[in-house]
Amino acid sequence: MTYTQAILDFAAARHSLPTEVQKDTKRLLADTLAVGAAGQSTAALVECCFADETRKSGCRVLFSDWQHSAMTSAFLNGIAIHCLEWDAVHEPAVVHAMSVVTASLLAMSDQHRGGDPEHFLTCLAIGVDVASGLGIASTGPMKFFRPATAGIIGSSLACARYVSIAPEHFADVMGLAYSFAGGTMQAHIKASIALPLQIGNAARCAVNAVDLVAHSISGPHDVLEGPFGYSNLFEGIDLSEYVAGLGNIWRISEVSVKPFPSGRASHGALGALSEIREQEEIALEDVEAVILAAPPLIQRLVGRPFKPDMRPAYARLCLPLLAPMMLRDGVIDPSLFTAEGMSASELAALASKVLVLVDDNPDENALAPQKLTLKLKDGRTIEREIAANLGSPEAPMTDAQSKQKYDLCRKLAGEDCDPRIFDNPLDYVSNP
Repeated sequence: MTYTQAILDFAAARHSLPTEVQKDTKRLLADTLAVGAAGQSTAALVECCFADETRKSGCRVLFSDWQHSAMTSAFLNGIAIHCLEWDAVHEPAVVHAMSVVTASLLAMSDQHRGGDPEHFLTCLAIGVDVASGLGIASTGPMKFFRPATAGIIGSSLACARYVSIAPEHFADVMGLAYSFAGGTMQAHIKASIALPLQIGNAARCAVNAVDLVAHSISGPHDVLEGPFGYSNLFEGIDLSEYVAGLGNIWRISEVSVKPFPSGRASHGALGALSEIREQEEIALEDVEAVILAAPPLIQRLVGRPFKPDMRPAYARLCLPLLAPMMLRDGVIDPSLFTAEGMSASELAALASKVLVLVDDNPDENALAPQKLTLKLKDGRTIEREIAANLGSPEAPMTDAQSKQKYDLCRKLAGEDCDPRIFDNPLDYVSNP
């Protein structure tokens, strides 16, 4: 049996999620819906492009009372979930699997007028597992935007399961999803809004793949291991270890929640700065320099220089801005990512003295360990070893930190979003 067939069989098989896995799935679903509702301002700009199709088929978006086709709903929700860089991520895989899979499954649920909540959770856990598995299996650094290219594969299989596509046609679903896959890291380098658009497009195309197979359209097979498959075109993968754990190790329980609305690569430093600010009673004006020694991926993703005219998408991936903001406010508030807020003189003064240095870690996908050094104006030095990023299974957020995130999400979500998103998320996704 090929590794591809093992994944297809896993996606189609009967499963009963272990109690802890089900609990993790519910928790991560709630987090994903909350950040999607909070992302309303950016996603609403894109939604206006689809105003002529509203109220056609009753598929919801997280941030308003407009309704769209299933494909457009998946697209817009994917954008909303990722646009603030606040969405959960499987760190070893470097895949925002929850974002794509939740967006497409919610559209499928609405398209089919809801369904069994436990079935939704199982499909979600399976989709996240497959998308994360492709990331775990990677044998090199990202060139394509893995949350989209791996995300569409996992998402399509989750949707196929949700609508009961015959198991023998799961290969067609995967094949069409692979045929539609796209998205590169060039958008990340440029800190472009294309990043959340790539997430949204992956969710939309996953829905499209399933709908096409449901209407007897076939797709190419062997798309992970074939001569022109994922492993040969997108990035090299070794699926042996991932496949060996299928059904025994549930990857959704390895997913990290993001405490701050910024690139995950910034969270090691931001978590340490938050702790130092509280424990040492350090203020922004006390700090002379911030030095972070970290794996190469950290410097690549958030080591970009401060710019006085930066856009919010750039700011969320710019540690030289985020670090002073955390020292000043104790929180990263997306509402402050305005031209005036990002160019504040006290932030700019320290930004040039925030350095991200590459350590000797050979793993080009690693996000930890890191070492933060804070040099103070009175001559003192404060150091923190960062073994794991805040919000990961190894360093979970406290109840107070989780409440702070949810309260800010509610504030940003606006009045038009369905209150069930925050109060009863499982009912929201399964009962349109």
